[in-house]
Amino acid sequence: MKANKPSLILYFLALLFTIIFDWTGQDFLAMYAKVIVLPAIFFYFFISSEFKIGKTEAFIFLFCFVGQVFDLMDVEVSEIGGVLSFLIVYVLLLKLFIQEREKIKLTKKDILPISIVVIFIVYLLVSVLSLQSDNMKKFNLLYTLYGTVLSILSCFCFVRYIIKGTHIALIMSLMAVCYIFSDIFYIFNEYFSHSVVLVLIRDVTQILAYFFMVEYFLGRAKAQKKILHNN
Repeated sequence: MKANKPSLILYFLALLFTIIFDWTGQDFLAMYAKVIVLPAIFFYFFISSEFKIGKTEAFIFLFCFVGQVFDLMDVEVSEIGGVLSFLIVYVLLLKLFIQEREKIKLTKKDILPISIVVIFIVYLLVSVLSLQSDNMKKFNLLYTLYGTVLSILSCFCFVRYIIKGTHIALIMSLMAVCYIFSDIFYIFNEYFSHSVVLVLIRDVTQILAYFFMVEYFLGRAKAQKKILHNN
């Protein structure tokens, strides 16, 4: 068995138990299962990358951890603390995307699907922000900034996949989809009455987002190695 496999198996076991505990309404046990997720996926990444990690990736993991701690604490400042933490995560991910400086050539056939994607994401942003919970009313500017950054991040991922169609672009898009669904269903959980289905979708998409994020980091590192080798 490869050295990185145990941590990956632990990650998927944590995902499985989170699904089981969410479905059966065992919130306390689900919390313990979710605690395992981030350390497991971090060790999978750290071992897979041969114990190398960049500063940006390290800060992303750090703020993911901080955001998850706020979520699990469930105190008065948890929601705002989580929003601030993941806002920083999205900004750092956007920074990584921009740093790649990959040339993207737009053709006429790409204009229609890209336009549809952008319009749909803007529609989602406006619709979700219109669900004004008490905290969203109080920190309207913060939530608007958060939604805008996530929308830009998502557009970047989807546009890259439409134009390039590469494996890493697919991973980026799946990561963006998971983060979008996780955040939307987090707000739904705050706005609507408690629902097992809403909680389940929120937790599963958040956990899967970490997996796709790590796969993106590994794919990005591999692509950079290839470029250095060719040069």
